[in-house]
Amino acid sequence: MFDGQFRSHAEKQLKPIGSSLRRTGVTADQLTVLGVVMAGATSLAIANGALRLSLLLLVLCAVPDVLDGAVAKASGTASRRGAFFDSVCDRVSDALLLGGMAWYLSTTNPGRIAVLPLAVLAVSLIISYERAKAEALGFDAKGGLMERAERLIAIGLALLFQPAMIAILWVMLVLSVVTAGQRFAKVWRQASREVPVPAPTARARARRQSRVSRTAARRTQGRLTARERFAARDRIAGPSRRRDGT
Repeated sequence: MFDGQFRSHAEKQLKPIGSSLRRTGVTADQLTVLGVVMAGATSLAIANGALRLSLLLLVLCAVPDVLDGAVAKASGTASRRGAFFDSVCDRVSDALLLGGMAWYLSTTNPGRIAVLPLAVLAVSLIISYERAKAEALGFDAKGGLMERAERLIAIGLALLFQPAMIAILWVMLVLSVVTAGQRFAKVWRQASREVPVPAPTARARARRQSRVSRTAARRTQGRLTARERFAARDRIAGPSRRRDGT
C-alpha cells in the first residue's frame, strides 16, 4: 500500500537528504548493511524483553532502509545489483525482527504462540517471492494491504503496546495472507490476458525437421555442383593457358 500511494512522494522529500549524505561519502550499500546490523540489535533487544529499547532501535533500523535508495539515486549508483542487495537484506532484517519476537513469546507465553511470528514471516516471504517472480516474468505485483512498510509499523505498535502484541501479530498474519492473495490475483489477471502460443505437435516437429534436412541437403548439393563446375572449367582452360605461355 505504501509503494503504490506514498513512495514517490517520500522519495521526492528525501532527495535533498540523499544528496547531503552522498557528499559525506556515505554509500547506499553502507546504509543497507547498517540497516541489517540495526535489525540484529533490535532482534536481540526484543528477545531479551527490552521492548522500549527495541522500539527505539526499530526506528533507527528503518532510517537507513529509507535513505539507501535516496543516496543511490543522488549519487547515480542505482543499479540492479544494488536493488538485489537491498531486497536480500530486507528479507534478512524481516527474519531477524520476527525471529526476535518469536524468541520473546517463547519465554513469556506458554504453548505454541511463539510460532505466530514465524507464520507471519513465512507469509511475508511468499509476498516478496510473488513480486520477484512476477517482475522476472514481466508482470506487475506491487501493492497490497500488508507490505514491508506496514509490517514495520505493526511491529512497532506491538512493541509499544506489549499486552496487545499477540493480537497485533494475528492481524498482521491475516492481512499478510490477504496481501498474498491480492498479488496472486493481480498477476493471474495479467497473465490470463496473454494469448498462449500452442506447442508444436510431434508430427509438426518431425515435418519441420524433415524440411530443414532437405533444405540443408539441397544447399550442400548445390555447393558440390558449383565446385565441380569450377573444377571442370579449370581442367578445360588449363591446356589453353599452357599453350599461350601463361
